[in-house]
Amino acid sequence: MRRYLFLIVFIIFSVTGWAKGKDGYVVATSEAVRADAAWMKVVDALVKKHKADVIFYKENIGELQKPLRQLRPRFVAFVEKPEFLNREYVMEGHRMSRRVDEDIYADYLWGIITGFSAEDAMRLVDRSREPFLIRTALNTTCEMSDGKYFTRFAFMNDGSNGPGWWGEKNETTKETQHYQLNKWRILDKWVEKYKELDPDLLVTSSHATEHNLEMPFSVGNLKADAGRLYADFMTREYLNGTSHPRVYFAAGNCLIGNVDNDPNSMAVGWLSGMNATAMVGYVVTTWYGRNGWGGLKYWVTNPGRYSLAEAIYMNQQDFLYQQYQWYPSLIKENYPTFDGNEFQLAGQKVAEAIKGQPTADQVGFWHDRDVLAYYGDPKWNVRLQEIPEETDFTVTSK
Repeated sequence: MRRYLFLIVFIIFSVTGWAKGKDGYVVATSEAVRADAAWMKVVDALVKKHKADVIFYKENIGELQKPLRQLRPRFVAFVEKPEFLNREYVMEGHRMSRRVDEDIYADYLWGIITGFSAEDAMRLVDRSREPFLIRTALNTTCEMSDGKYFTRFAFMNDGSNGPGWWGEKNETTKETQHYQLNKWRILDKWVEKYKELDPDLLVTSSHATEHNLEMPFSVGNLKADAGRLYADFMTREYLNGTSHPRVYFAAGNCLIGNVDNDPNSMAVGWLSGMNATAMVGYVVTTWYGRNGWGGLKYWVTNPGRYSLAEAIYMNQQDFLYQQYQWYPSLIKENYPTFDGNEFQLAGQKVAEAIKGQPTADQVGFWHDRDVLAYYGDPKWNVRLQEIPEETDFTVTSK
């Protein structure tokens, strides 16, 4: 039986306002970057690359709302030093993107460009100049465990729901085989396959903070140190980067996308030491996951159709529409808190808005709305390999 997939996304774009600037691209940066010759080279490279306009802020990116409304870009790249990046920066970035006009949707695709040094940030800009097709992957989630999207592929289960197996795709048979693995050796196997595959894409989901990634829960650890990552074995094993473009997608990890004003954070380590040309990750503790997992699913269930930034963007507009159907009165309100009493406060607010008992989905959509960071050039054309039988439908938009 032929498979039919109907994808309906209700999105209203201010298309008449798009691309009024030079090629519809804006580079946003701080006066601190402006005063630093090495970092301004990164800004200048982006301007030259995209024929972009440049706008500056002194204290807070919220100062950029007026010039963004005037320029109405399609893409915005925020260039900033890591010591000035935190979760509030990311959340305000999302809110600003929806305030260019009066509707509820984001009006441009945006990303943050940073690194342990200006040279690291420049490498990110340089490696995203050309389109890139993902062919190899190393994955620690249950998603994509069949490996069908990749030429070479390995995975291991780092989750709490039964770690203890791994698998890889046989290059000859094109089949993915599964093997037993003691959970205490998952990090060892991950490091082994990381070196062997030199993967284009890495996907993770287990417990993390701004300074470590457990693999699996409470057993193995990757940690950050001065712009690099190391496996925390009896003797530290520092991991090398790569010579080609790379994507790191932290689909379900808590906090790993939060630089937290610290150049020694995991996010900076992935971008600099591991040479991620683009990274996606949460800046808060995640318990729901519609933004991270939803963005990943938009990308992998439409292989080849969307760039990574487009998939993240489409997913976010999709759940903005759903939120609006549930509680339009909250669509422009900030989530009340990400601290210990968040469920009580958020649940109370949603209950008042819907005049009833909220579901986990209704609270979770609000929690996830502004807390996923995209690091990298939002115009970078990086895609999965197309699988014809997976894209036997068309998508049109206006």
